[in-house]
Amino acid sequence: MQSNLIRFPIAEVSEHSEQTLSKTSTKYDCAEQQFKQLLATEDLDNKVDAQASIVSEFEDTLQSAISAAYEKGCDDAHLFLQRVLYGINRLKLFWYDDLRHYNNERSLYLSSLRQQIEAAWQNWELAQIDVAALQQVDVKDALIKRAAEDLDPPLSSESRYIREEMSVHGYCDLLAIASFDGLVEGSRLSRILGGAANEVQCTLVRVLLEEYGNGRLSRKHSTFFKAMMAEFGMNTEPEGYFDLVPWEVLACANHNFLVTERKRYFLRYSGGLTYFEVAGPAAYRNYLTAAQRLQLSEAAMGYWELHIREDERHGRWMLDDVALPLAEQYPSDAWELVLGYDQEKLMSDRAAGAVVRSIREAEHSGSLIKEIEQVQN
Repeated sequence: MQSNLIRFPIAEVSEHSEQTLSKTSTKYDCAEQQFKQLLATEDLDNKVDAQASIVSEFEDTLQSAISAAYEKGCDDAHLFLQRVLYGINRLKLFWYDDLRHYNNERSLYLSSLRQQIEAAWQNWELAQIDVAALQQVDVKDALIKRAAEDLDPPLSSESRYIREEMSVHGYCDLLAIASFDGLVEGSRLSRILGGAANEVQCTLVRVLLEEYGNGRLSRKHSTFFKAMMAEFGMNTEPEGYFDLVPWEVLACANHNFLVTERKRYFLRYSGGLTYFEVAGPAAYRNYLTAAQRLQLSEAAMGYWELHIREDERHGRWMLDDVALPLAEQYPSDAWELVLGYDQEKLMSDRAAGAVVRSIREAEHSGSLIKEIEQVQN
């Protein structure tokens, strides 16, 4: 099948996905191509001065985008910034591709770009939460109450749409967007497992092992997701539908890179993962209900069934064996667990809304289904 894959480490600036070609070229499109060119420059740090014109133009656009996104709420600017940030962050994972793609993984220049974006973005994110109020809560009580509410929440309008109205066209769009995480699931969790041994660490290892099928590829969660996509003849390569991913979904991934790479944010990450595992089954039930209504095959919905079973268990583990023990171990900083939980919920809800908007647009145009059918024919 033809790939829509955006290979960030390759400076194929003359090549675009069909989707990008169909868009009107903007300054952000041009700047992203400049970024890819810089990313693929061998020994980038020692060649920045030699590419002064490209660097200057790109950095001007970057600063403009930061202002447009976090002062004016421009969606195009949000998307550009999250795509650039992801292009840097993805170098922290290994993709089993050309080893030269990682030549700049420790580039000081790329690190400076990441810091510029993250500083502005995280200030904007934190401004949406009453951090001072969270510092005063009873942490254990707050976590227990939040988990109880999020385990089986009332159906939102988005959830009802997915359950009751979404068509096969929309289901394929859902899979395309969700594959961004589903095909590399659990990868960022692996970044925080090293260190001193204790019960918390062992619980996190158990979660990762189950996500990875206990070392068996046939049981790895991403294998089940790949099988769902294969049922529709979709591209099963990681990042194969990157161009479809809304900035709100990219922001969730980039936030996880941030809180796993900085160990000072370990409590925030643990709180966020607690929400993710607790709330996951409710979301997956929506998708499973839609698949059953559409009378899809077992293979086309197997991932949701697996996740409902395992994440119900993971949610209990994360609350009882990770979050609450950490609250006892770090009483002065325990409020950061609640911050992480609330921030993950806020960002996940925002991403879910963006996905539903994308699904509605896909159902109206049928563009993704048409592309699949053209390739199959």
